[in-house]
Amino acid sequence: MEIFFYAQILLHLLGGGVGFLFNPRGAHASRATHGIAVLASLAGVVFSGNILLTGHGWFHEWRGSLPVGPLSLSADPFSALFILIISLLSLAASVFAIGYVREYQGRKNIASLGLFYHAFILAMLLVVTVQNAFYFLLFWELMSLASYFLVIFEHEKQEARSAGTLYLVMTHIGTAFIGTAFWLLFMHSGSYEFQAFRESAAALPLGLKNVIFFAALIGFGTKAGVIPLHVWLPRAHPQAPSHVSALMSGVMIKMAIYGLWIFLFSFLGEGPGWWGPVVLGVAILSTFGGVLYALMENDLKKLLAFSSIENIGIVLLGIGMALVFSSADQPLYKGFALIAALYHVINHAMFKGLLFLGAGSVLSTTHTGNIENLGGLIRTMPWTAAGFLVGAVAISALPPLNGFVSEWLIFISLLLGFESAEVTFHFFSPLLAALLGLAGALVATCFVKAFGISFLGQPRSHHAAESRESGMSMLLGMGILAATCLGLALGAPWVFRILGETVETSSGGLFSMEVFVQKIFFLSPSGFEAGRFSPLIIALVITVLLLGIVLLLRLFFGKASIRTGPSWDCGMPGLAPRMQYTSTGFSQPFRRILSFLYQPTRRVELEDEGMKILRTAQRFESRITQHVDEWVYQPLIELVGRLSRKVKYIQTGHIQLYLSYIFVTLILLLLFFGGRA
Repeated sequence: MEIFFYAQILLHLLGGGVGFLFNPRGAHASRATHGIAVLASLAGVVFSGNILLTGHGWFHEWRGSLPVGPLSLSADPFSALFILIISLLSLAASVFAIGYVREYQGRKNIASLGLFYHAFILAMLLVVTVQNAFYFLLFWELMSLASYFLVIFEHEKQEARSAGTLYLVMTHIGTAFIGTAFWLLFMHSGSYEFQAFRESAAALPLGLKNVIFFAALIGFGTKAGVIPLHVWLPRAHPQAPSHVSALMSGVMIKMAIYGLWIFLFSFLGEGPGWWGPVVLGVAILSTFGGVLYALMENDLKKLLAFSSIENIGIVLLGIGMALVFSSADQPLYKGFALIAALYHVINHAMFKGLLFLGAGSVLSTTHTGNIENLGGLIRTMPWTAAGFLVGAVAISALPPLNGFVSEWLIFISLLLGFESAEVTFHFFSPLLAALLGLAGALVATCFVKAFGISFLGQPRSHHAAESRESGMSMLLGMGILAATCLGLALGAPWVFRILGETVETSSGGLFSMEVFVQKIFFLSPSGFEAGRFSPLIIALVITVLLLGIVLLLRLFFGKASIRTGPSWDCGMPGLAPRMQYTSTGFSQPFRRILSFLYQPTRRVELEDEGMKILRTAQRFESRITQHVDEWVYQPLIELVGRLSRKVKYIQTGHIQLYLSYIFVTLILLLLFFGGRA
């Protein structure tokens, strides 16, 4: 079946350049480049699906003369799972893009968009299959640069340029830490090959392990957008075209989870007991920070970007608990926590991709992402509203969709801390579970706001009033992901078995899937009956209850006639859009209750200042404080500015002096590396 992987790679290489054979700004360039992306994604689904179902991996090696070693590509079930996630989401995004990119026709270079789009997907595929640190960093950099050019695709906007610059700086800071972690492994093992890292893991000194742990956590945490390394994410993701935003939030940040996973459970071996609490601390901070700032956001795509931070935190909760169980020598519970984390990786990719495509559909027809200017879209865009609602229910962890399944498994993983040998976790385990439940309630509130204010009520602007339903390709792209969200929930026991086998190959866990999946319908760890549940039965119960209510209403009241009339308006002359709840008004209670955190500021400009009783508000402005920006990055920027001004004297403008700098640097490098040799 490896022919499908080769086909996927070749199609992405072809698709990156095919747009230039046509008018780069025309419709044919868009159809060609995204049509080939659809074919490439289908090939990836077949290839990865075969490995996951059969358990048979694939390996190929190209030997060359480079001193870093051969280019080795491998696809075991763990890599295949990420190939499947990339391929499924890129399939839906590419179908969606065929209609979405029409708004760029005639004014933007669609061929260049296709070039970077294919390079982006190709780089992610190679990141999860390469088996050499040098090539991993090479493809990681290609992924970062391709996504940077996608972020600044609308470079005529100042926001896009600023976001792109910030993203480029932060991603290279992260890459520097990842490179440091790999370099330390190379210095110990004497090889760039991943297999050499695995074989030498047991001999790693504890101090070196800890340094590599922090380097990997910071490096991959930057790409994942964990707090406080998240500052680029809510700025960069919304600026990219919406189908690219779906890939960045749904898949790209999962590349960081992939990298962190292979370090923690493959390259570093057994670590000290405090690794788990450190990861859990980062996780809970990201979970709460992400959802609290998402709740305050009025821009639809920024809201979704902040919620990605929250979901990365949820994934890290599972990974952190796995580290806790690993240090307590409890492989059964470690495996369960890792399966839960991996399940949420898949689920978040699907429902977040769906939500970003839904936001893109709204943006393409209303030309605004400001929730305050939307409203009433369910009448003009019913299918888009239905797709967005599926994503909102899934991300809110409500049954019967997939978000409920994985978050429930994470919740059970936290409660299993009672079984840990660490007595302190008998206290922290229920506390973390309670905090996850609270975060889930905040997420539900956030998406009630996002869906309700955007799609219900009356249009708040002419943009919303003049909106129309998106084209068939855009709806089909959303439909693929909506169906996947439902399938991942109803097929949870089967998905769970596949993930269990995947976790065994990636972390060396020793457990039987029979202790997790009982009687094919139920999921729970053996001995923990309180967590036993069946997503399929829950879905059937909900369906039966809804149908029963409808039948009872028909039985007692008969078929109701539809009456259309004006809503009761308390005697007012008529309902107007300004009488509705706004996005800011909906979240205002949380802004007040958590004012110690948000530290909100507001400004109201009034007209008719001379009137003592009746005055009309002319302008209202409210802001919240981004503490990480204020406490961490602003002082850092000021420090860099001061240092730059102090060393400015070396910039003389004389080429002879610059050549001497190069010469002295070369001599120092020769002395350093020559001495080591």
